[in-house]
Amino acid sequence: MAGIKIKCLGSPGLFHCGGQQINSTGNTLPIKLEKILSLLSIKKYSLQEVRTNLLSGLTVALAMVPEAIAFALIAHVSPLTGLYAAVLVSFITSAFGGRPGMISGAAGSLAVVMVALVVQHGAEYLFATVVLMGILQILFAVAKLGKFIRMVPHPVMLGFVNGLAIVIFLAQFGHFKTVAEDGSTVWMNGDSLYIMTALITVTMAIIYLLPKITKAIPSTLAAILVVSFGVVFFGIDTKTVGDLGTIAGGLPSFHLPQVPLNLETLRIIFPYSLILAAVGLIETLLTLNLIDEMSNTRGKPNRESMAQGAANVITGVFGGMGGCAMIGQSMINVNNGALKRLSGVTTAVFLLSFILFASHWIEMIPLAALIGVMFVVAEKTFEWGSLRLYGKVPKPDLLVIILVAGITVIADLAIAVIVGVIFSALVFAWEHAKQISVKTHINEQGWKVYELQGTIFFASISAFQNLFSPIDDPQDVAIDFKNAKVADHSALAAIDSLAERYQSFGKSLHLKHLSHDCLELLDKAKGMIEVNVLEDPTYHIADNKLG
Repeated sequence: MAGIKIKCLGSPGLFHCGGQQINSTGNTLPIKLEKILSLLSIKKYSLQEVRTNLLSGLTVALAMVPEAIAFALIAHVSPLTGLYAAVLVSFITSAFGGRPGMISGAAGSLAVVMVALVVQHGAEYLFATVVLMGILQILFAVAKLGKFIRMVPHPVMLGFVNGLAIVIFLAQFGHFKTVAEDGSTVWMNGDSLYIMTALITVTMAIIYLLPKITKAIPSTLAAILVVSFGVVFFGIDTKTVGDLGTIAGGLPSFHLPQVPLNLETLRIIFPYSLILAAVGLIETLLTLNLIDEMSNTRGKPNRESMAQGAANVITGVFGGMGGCAMIGQSMINVNNGALKRLSGVTTAVFLLSFILFASHWIEMIPLAALIGVMFVVAEKTFEWGSLRLYGKVPKPDLLVIILVAGITVIADLAIAVIVGVIFSALVFAWEHAKQISVKTHINEQGWKVYELQGTIFFASISAFQNLFSPIDDPQDVAIDFKNAKVADHSALAAIDSLAERYQSFGKSLHLKHLSHDCLELLDKAKGMIEVNVLEDPTYHIADNKLG
């Protein structure tokens, strides 16, 4: 085939020729390796991106260890139950999810829901609950409901972010408590408190100052390493990761939940599964939205929901406590510039290696270093600009921000977001209801014509009815809906009611420029509609009679 040129496409050192992938030395790459590279999109990474994502994954893994252990203890299960969840959920969602760069694992928002179930029924029921939780999340993804997270108002997002920043900050103070000789828990004092405070200060100083000198290594990782080596080298007596519990263990093993397969079990676990699925999805999808805004990219909510559901099903049958997105660790990752799948997968691999091979070394890391990291995360997560919004945005928006943040701190994330969305919707409805008006004139036929402007819906029907005065109007009255919109069944009922009022006074009412839906759904006013095929609008009405 002389004279034929073959063009091979691919990154340097890796080419695609004739459907076969070869490297620059001419050796064929194994198919399994090709699939792995394709899955993680490593072929598209530059050397700098690989380094950034690997180092960030290590940093995040170190920061996840105490959190996973703490959340497991909150839920009254073993530390390994939290760590296994962190490994499995992080790996699956990072490899298959819809938001590269987002970190998922055992989460405190889920742990506080789990504790009552574990105390009453035991860990086996928790594992069954996590499996059902995952199935519900998969059904959510199959129904493609993830897109509705885009409808969450911005003030709710600000409240969510600020609330979680405060929660992350306050959660660290639990590490300032110690066990007294009589077994009670007391606050640190004296030298222990001074040492902890000093180490936290050093950690935060390194995180803030090192990027001004060099960005060759993530400042969070450098801070953890420097403080850890300092504590070990100088023999400083302070609390370490090992004080929370050992992380040594083996590979997670397949374990079907040992619960009776009957309706009584379903009755016990279903309410918890539903709440956990909702909390997990809300926290995950809002975190996804936040990373989208920070990175100027767009994630895939339904794909992320599917991956999270699958991760929880698998976690439940491998002895894990389930999980969702972790905003603190995700912020560490994003702030490090790690927005690839490799960072999350690396986090999972490092966590597993800690459990299998490096538990002794990881347990020596001082808690002060990790507390300092999380304090910085809280500071960077909090939207400080929201404090300067007074007088610049409507007061209801400010109230939503404070309301959502407050409920997130004192109650529950899911409740906070739901309350914020409902409150925002009611405010919108109230403000939109006031934007209805009318202009009147007498036409050449001597009719009084009402030219309506605005949207008629459940919140505006009172204002709509007050615009008209049937007792004072002439014999013939026309209402022109050309610049108005009939939105729901309440609006239709209001039009029928108005028609009945005019009829009771023996007057003729003429309705112009109504949509086809109105023709079908109006009752008493049906005979008053003047149809103009060329000018009548074609929008639809939110009414279940139309299916």
